[in-house]
Order: sequence, then structure tokens, then C-alpha cells
Amino acid sequence: MKIHTSINEKEYLDSLNEQQRMAVLECTDPLLVLAGAGSGKTRVITTKIAYLIKDLNCSPRSILAVTFTNKAAAEMKDRVLEIAEGSDDVMVKTFHSFGAWLLRRNSSLLALSDSFTIYDDEDSLTLLHSLFQKYKRVELKPFVKSISKAKDYCLRPDDDLSIISRDPRFPEMYEAYDKKLRAIGNADFGDLISRSVELLKNNPVVRQRIQNRFRAILVDEYQDSNAAQYQLLQQLYGEGSFLCVVGDDDQSIYRFRGAELMNILTFPDKFPHTRVIKLEENYRSAGNILKIAEKVVSNNLGRHGKTLWTKKPDGDKGKLVFFEDQFAEARFCVGLVDSDSNYDGTAILYRTNAQSAAFETVFMRMGIPYKIVGALRFYDREEVKDALAILSLLLNPADEVAFRRIINKPARGIGDVSLDKILKEAGGEYGNCPAGLRNALDQLRGKAKQGAEEFLSWYTEAFGKLEKTDLAELTQAALKDSGIIEYHRQQDQIAKTQKINNLEELVNALSEYPPGRASLSQFLESLELDPTRIGRQDPSDKPGVTLITMHNTKGLEFDRVIITGMEEGLFPGRANETDEDIEEERRIFYVSITRAKHQLYFTACRKRSIWGRSSYQMPSRFLRELPMEYIQIEGTPPFGSGFGSGSTFSPESHFDDNFGFGKQIKLDSPKHTNSRNHAGKDAQSKMPSSTAYAAGDRVYHDQYGAGHITESRIENGRGVVTVWFDTGRSAKFIPKYARLEKIAQD
Repeated sequence: MKIHTSINEKEYLDSLNEQQRMAVLECTDPLLVLAGAGSGKTRVITTKIAYLIKDLNCSPRSILAVTFTNKAAAEMKDRVLEIAEGSDDVMVKTFHSFGAWLLRRNSSLLALSDSFTIYDDEDSLTLLHSLFQKYKRVELKPFVKSISKAKDYCLRPDDDLSIISRDPRFPEMYEAYDKKLRAIGNADFGDLISRSVELLKNNPVVRQRIQNRFRAILVDEYQDSNAAQYQLLQQLYGEGSFLCVVGDDDQSIYRFRGAELMNILTFPDKFPHTRVIKLEENYRSAGNILKIAEKVVSNNLGRHGKTLWTKKPDGDKGKLVFFEDQFAEARFCVGLVDSDSNYDGTAILYRTNAQSAAFETVFMRMGIPYKIVGALRFYDREEVKDALAILSLLLNPADEVAFRRIINKPARGIGDVSLDKILKEAGGEYGNCPAGLRNALDQLRGKAKQGAEEFLSWYTEAFGKLEKTDLAELTQAALKDSGIIEYHRQQDQIAKTQKINNLEELVNALSEYPPGRASLSQFLESLELDPTRIGRQDPSDKPGVTLITMHNTKGLEFDRVIITGMEEGLFPGRANETDEDIEEERRIFYVSITRAKHQLYFTACRKRSIWGRSSYQMPSRFLRELPMEYIQIEGTPPFGSGFGSGSTFSPESHFDDNFGFGKQIKLDSPKHTNSRNHAGKDAQSKMPSSTAYAAGDRVYHDQYGAGHITESRIENGRGVVTVWFDTGRSAKFIPKYARLEKIAQD
């Protein structure tokens, strides 16, 4: 058992600065803590919890702390345990895990299965497609996103959905999807919050019980909350409760996930008598870095406003470096990290995953260790989702999504017609899928009947052992008997992948859990809400330069940060046209800058090839906003004059066509053929050969992720490849035009 130690009261509070101390001691009126980047907000929250327990004698069981990632929740819990003895009963959860906790304890009031599983986007798409089979899956993807967005606003199918989608088909699809999901007894991620709000609104007794339980509610990263999460807080906050939210409006960068900036901007209006305290002392970055960040974000209008400062020295100026193309950009980064071998302390940031290809190519060639953050999650791999579908069906025989995934994998001759017969026999529109399969046996013939009998054999045996057999042993047997292990072993032999190893890792994780439905339900929930808890998903323990998207850097810090691709159409992207869009992109820029502790670089290219197309680039509008007194231009750009080390730089006079980038010109355009052949010759000589593909090659597609080539052939005089992606889908591409990049084998 872990021993928790307390620190003395003087150290406990005197270690805080004045603003942090004020934030800790305010425990009466609603409190909004505007915590700038690197200002020690986690220390404030954890110390505040300790203060509630140690000084105000609050029961640890009455304190609820909510954050947005499982990693942050675990770190917060550990810190609280170190500061406050007896704080084990403080509930520290993510919003979604709190919603799952609340729904499981009141499932009967919502007609939910007590062992419901949680559908991700792919599961939701499968469910919607089962209802509207006349549409292709790709056609239904936007509707799945709209359903998720509607739930983020706590909107039901019979509400006015015009703010979500004006497609006349959407209300019907949402209603059918929601009806079937509820009948099956499972939930999707949006339900974890929206149905929690529904539960508390419609059940005053439950609401009062929960409000009596949690007397102090603290929310971290409040700028990332959505409309449904705000409504949940409204239901949790009662008379005699204390509410504290901590966040930074300048770091609100998840609008695409439903985050609502107005939640933090209007908090003082929504909760009367709110006190606002600003944390502005930064403990992370050198002075010049903060000055750059402050100048950039001050261009936003939608913000409370604060000014970061530090006791640290000003340090080096930021560096602005220009290159001919992305391979020169990557070679520069190689030289930079090789100069001091500070691989672990260096991060290369980019706006889109596709930009990592050049860095991976050059780094591999030069032997520079690197790690990519944000690649395919363990939980999203085809083989893992197959195994989890088996476990989900054992828990809930009515789980049609899980049934559809595994009934014909490996192939059992059960096509769409046979599947419709089976589901019809499942006891009406919704019911027990394996029972429906048994009832439909007399209607099946040949291979389909044999396959159905084999499926029922292993499923019945596994289902009967669920309560008395160790879960690891049960799962291993089910994977073997169902044919899943042999199916993926063959895939490994073809593509030199490690699918069997991933299945073994899943089975090993189950060894921590005792037999029984409740135990299996707990495992599935923990994995569904924290997909990184197993598998090699956190590369932090691997040495090397970090390659990472700007979004994924949230909460991280590095000695040296290189912000790449500072070009119009890339950052900000072409789709970002409204003022609201640009302000969000500027906040992403601000977050990226404030990840740096000592050194900060900005890079841009004159010419870039992405997704199989080359173009001349314009410099990003955000470069105009850099305070040039804190910026140094490095080297001599190959596309203009008057810019070099030590030269005077005037954004107003040089950020135009004379800057040398020129207008964005597609190099693939016939009218620029000669220019392309001349300008691209040197760059192409340095590029790896990526036009020859063979079966087994590992490739990456920006939209579909990683996968392997299963077939390469010539059709109508053009090369065509078939790719099987790790998510389980297959697609054909013409390499000449496709957004495919070769990557290293797993």
C-alpha cells in the first residue's frame, strides 16, 4: 500500500506565489482561475484540494475534480495523495469517465444495460450503416459527426437541429440511430455526458443525492469544455456547493471536437458573484519567448486578456528560417539536433500529420532517433478491435455492432442476405444476436451453415465460462477458437506486421482482472475511456526527437521547439476563413510557442510537396504578427533579397509578392511544366524513391492512417495499389496521385 506523506503547513502554502495563494484560499464564491501557459495551474488545483481537506475539514469523498485526459487525472490524483494524507476518496476523473460512473450506477433509470459498452466513431458508423444500407459508409460519416455534435449540445432528435445540420435527412437518421442504440442498451461517447444531463434533469432525487455527495467541484482545462459539459456542471452545482474552474481562454484549440470558448468567456455571467484570479507568472519559458507569444495572441479579440511574465532571463531571440523545400527544412533540423545531440529535448511541430513524412525520411537516412506522437492508437488497430468485439458480444449478446464485426471474420460464407435473416431471427428488430443465429440455422445452407455452427460452438463455450474462468485464459481461447488468431497470423506473414503480438498484449492486460461479467465490463470501460493504457502508445520513454502535431503538444514542454510549415494554406489552412477560425488557429500558434523553454524556431518553405502535389508557397500571415525585435533571421533565403543574418526586417514591406514566395502556384499545372522540371530537379534528387510499391510495403495515408500494400499491379497503363489499413478498411490508390508515403515496418 502506498504511504502518503504530508508536508508542513508553511511549505504547503508558502511555496505558492501571491496569485496562486489567492486562488487556493478562495473557497466561497464561484471561482474562475485564468491560468496562463506554464503558470502552475496543476499545483493550484492539487493544493486547493489539500486545503479543502486539511484546513477546511472537507470530507475527501465530497470533492470532485474533473479534467480532460486520463493522464492528467492520474497525475492530479498522485499529487493530491502526496500533499494530503487520507485523500484517497477524492474523486478525480475525466468528464467522460465521470459520466460513465454516473450512468452505470443509475442505468436502470435510463434503460441502459448495467454492463453497457461504449461505442467509438467507427462503431457508430457501423450502427448507422446497418440502418441505412443504401448509403455507402463514407457517405454516412458526416452524419455520424453531426450526431456526435448534436449530443455535445444535448440536442435530441426531436429538437431543432438546424444549428447542427440543415440536411433534411439528418433528423430521421439521428432518430433511428438513437432509437436502436438505446434498444441495444449501449452508449456512445456523446451519451456519457448528454445522458448524464438527461438523468439529473429528469430525476430530482438523483440530482439532489449527487449534489449532496459532491460539495466541492473543481474543473481543469475548462476552456476545452463543450456545451453538454457546461450543462452537466449546472446540474452538479447546487445550493451550498463550491465551484472552481481553471483554464486559459488563449489555449482553447479544440473547437473541432466541440469545445465551446464561450464557456470560459461567459463564466462570470453564468455563475453570479464569480471571482476571477489570473495566474500570469510563467515558470517554463525564457523572457523573449513569452514576449513573442504575448504579441501574437494579443491580436485575438475573443479573450479575457492577461500578460505572462517570468523571472527567467530573456534568453535567445526566436529564429526565423526559410528554405527551398521541405527536405531542406528537414536537413536543417538534422543539423540543429546533431550540433548538441539534445534529441529528447527537441520537438518538431507541424499542423498536419502529412508533414512528418519528410522528417521521417531524412531522419531515418541520417540515423537521427525520433518518435512520432499521435500515430494510430493501440485500441484502433484492426486486430484489437476484433478481439474487443468478441468480448463486447460476450457481455451484451444484443450488441449488433460487435456481432456484425466478427460474424464473418474469418470468412464464414455469411453474406448480407444471410445476416439479415439472422438479425430478423434475433427476436424482432433488436435482440440476442447469437440466439438469432441459432434460430436461423435451418435457413442457411452450405458454407454459411457450417460457419454459423462453428461460430455458435466457440461463442456458447466462452459465454458459459465467463463467470468462472480467468479473463485472460477465456479471451485467448475465444481468439483461437473463433479463428481470429489464425486470420491475423496470416496477415502478419503477408505484411510483416505484429498483429499477433498486439493480441498477446491485450490478453496480458486482461490477466490483472478476475473472472466475471463485472470484471470484464470494468476492463472494457477502462480501455474505452483510456485507449493508451495498454500498447506502446506513449513514446515518452523512447529516446529521440519528438515529431508532433501542434494540437498534440498541449500540456507538453521542450528545451527547443521548431514550428515548421509557416505558410498560407498550411498554417492557417485553406479551410480557415472566418474570423473565428483564424482566432482559433492563432491560439494554436500561441500554444505551440509556449511549449518552448529555451530555444524557439519558425521555418517556412518556398516550395512544398504534400499529398502528391507541389506548389509555391506564400508566408503565413502569422509571421507578420511576430515582434521582430525579438526575432533573428537565419541564413539567406533563396527567394528574395535583403534578408540575411543581421539584416533589418520589416513585415509591412516584405510580406507581399516581393517577399519571394510568389503566389501559390501548383507545380503540377501544365503551364508551369518547365519551371517545375527546373526548380524541382535538385529537390527530387534528394527524395526517396516512392514510386515503386510492392506487396508488404508499409505506407501512410493522411486520412486513413497506416497500412500495408496487399497488391500492386498495372491497370490501363497506370500503377494501382491496394492498401489494407490498420483500422481494418481496404482501399485502392493510383500512387502517382495518391497521398501515400512509405514508412518503416512496425
